[in-house]
Amino acid sequence: MIEDHYGELAALVTAMCWAVTGIAFESAGKKVGSLTVNLIRLIIAIFILSLYTFITRGKFFPTDASMHNWTWLALSGLVGFVIGDLCLFQAFVVIGARISSVIMSLTPPIAAFAGWLIMGEVFTLMNFVGMTLTLTGIILVILKRETNIERISTPEKRKRPRFNVNLSPIGLLLGLGGAAGQGVGLVLSKYGMQDYDPFAATQIRVIAGAVGFSLIFTFIRRWKRVGKALTNGKAMTGISIGSFFGPFLGVSFSLLAVKYTTTGIASTLMSITPVIIIAPAVLLFKEKLRVAEIIGALIAVIGVSIFFMG
Repeated sequence: MIEDHYGELAALVTAMCWAVTGIAFESAGKKVGSLTVNLIRLIIAIFILSLYTFITRGKFFPTDASMHNWTWLALSGLVGFVIGDLCLFQAFVVIGARISSVIMSLTPPIAAFAGWLIMGEVFTLMNFVGMTLTLTGIILVILKRETNIERISTPEKRKRPRFNVNLSPIGLLLGLGGAAGQGVGLVLSKYGMQDYDPFAATQIRVIAGAVGFSLIFTFIRRWKRVGKALTNGKAMTGISIGSFFGPFLGVSFSLLAVKYTTTGIASTLMSITPVIIIAPAVLLFKEKLRVAEIIGALIAVIGVSIFFMG
């Protein structure tokens, strides 16, 4: 029974990794900025992945990857890590993190559509019901709780109101760009990976993402901020922990998830991080739990369980 749901289980592990990553990046993002965190986390992840693949595969670098692997996995890294993240973080500035997070709930249906279009993946009626319930629960939780991403904000973002009803068309397009980048990037990952090792495939994606961000930092001349961040001990501790659970474990398990199930199902299950993070938010940060959050969490759990009924 369990072996029939490897993909779904890997997706849930990914969501848990995202929860740990969000908490780890909280203080680091406030100290050095989210864009700097994004670059450093990828560089650290390259070293962790290289060490892991050397131990498990005897290779520091994915030299055994085919041209198909390199082309599509690198493209997925640029689309997901660079384009998707840049659109998302700019959306935070324009329309706020809360609304941006709600728009990001479109990632699973976008992934499902892209999976059908590119790879011919089938999404059943029960899958659709499970996705609808899960995303409904997630949205209820997001609308009632400040997301971790919102707390990982730069000073200019913290000046914005907590809930912005004046929705900018540009902000909405940026949010959609972030959702599309994550969804399409996941499908491209599956298409590029095929039967290749998920951790080595992640290594290719992270390398492409790091190169993309490096070019951006060169263009906008922000390398000095990276240098300052490297000397900030507390920030680097948070980034290091986040890098282990994010680009290393989280992304690798996300590829393991899409290897054994459809991208739509995997993306939906990976999106329940706002629900998972409720417990540590209450226990660690002493945040109050509201009725709407409890209802949202229960609806999301019911939606998730539907994916394991098949």
